[in-house]
Amino acid sequence: MNILVTGANGFIGRALCRVLTVQGHVVRSAVRSVEKFEQLPDGGEKVSVGDIGSNTEWSSALEGIDAVVHLAARVHIFKELTADSLEAFRKVNVLATERLALAATKAGVKRFIFISSVKVNGEGSSQPYTESDCPNPQDAYGISKREAEDVLRIIAAETGMEVVILRLPLVYGPGVGANFKNLTKLVALGVPLPFKNIDNQRSFIYLGNLIDAIAVCVEHPKATGETFLISDGEDVSTPDLMKIIANALGKKLRLFSLPYGILRILCKIAGKSEQLEKLTGTLLVDSSKIRDLLDWKPPFSLEEGIKETVKKGISV
Repeated sequence: MNILVTGANGFIGRALCRVLTVQGHVVRSAVRSVEKFEQLPDGGEKVSVGDIGSNTEWSSALEGIDAVVHLAARVHIFKELTADSLEAFRKVNVLATERLALAATKAGVKRFIFISSVKVNGEGSSQPYTESDCPNPQDAYGISKREAEDVLRIIAAETGMEVVILRLPLVYGPGVGANFKNLTKLVALGVPLPFKNIDNQRSFIYLGNLIDAIAVCVEHPKATGETFLISDGEDVSTPDLMKIIANALGKKLRLFSLPYGILRILCKIAGKSEQLEKLTGTLLVDSSKIRDLLDWKPPFSLEEGIKETVKKGISV
């Protein structure tokens, strides 16, 4: 197939373009500027589209394309949900997505894969999220992703373009940044850490598993019109995750117990309350729908994914 990938120069996009190319697809990589384009597999096409927004011109990028994988998005999370922050997210995540989808229908694109977020469901629950849950986004990013999903469903209903939506938990893999990278660096220090009594559960998705799922959704006939929550299928507590990371690093993990109230106070003083919440909260994803409907199985285990992440992707 001829596939357009937006956000092709990002963490997920680079890996996706490589795999799709190896699988024999013709990949057209859309980025802001070809001059700043990082190295990708030979044989594909590269196209500059400038800043992605409600006025982006997509016609040349979409010519001859069978399927679009829309990765490009505004992902920086504002601490406060304000009218200004929501408007900033809507410009890229909603209006730009609508612009691309409408242009794709005019170009005769058959399938549109939209990469969304579990934040559409919410910020965490004691029970695993499912696709049938009522959406409950709590921040500007989650709200904008939900609105983009709604827009795409309307376009699909009106035009017949096949829309597939994937909602992701935290993605890790070689080259990952932000919280997962910081956690790995923390474990690598080898110092005692106050997380022994944290009793939470979290779902993750390894980059290799995500790419495999996207590749399946590009072609599988039963994916049409569906929304999928995906994960590695191995939920893990923060202490257990640290143990797996420590083993991959060849480090000895030393954990001790500290009352959560004291831990919260210390993190608040240090300006790390948000990071603590993400580290210690519970967020579970039920990925049985994509497994059952598309017969999809993650090719990598959680332990394998973390080993590859530590070996190839994080300098500690």
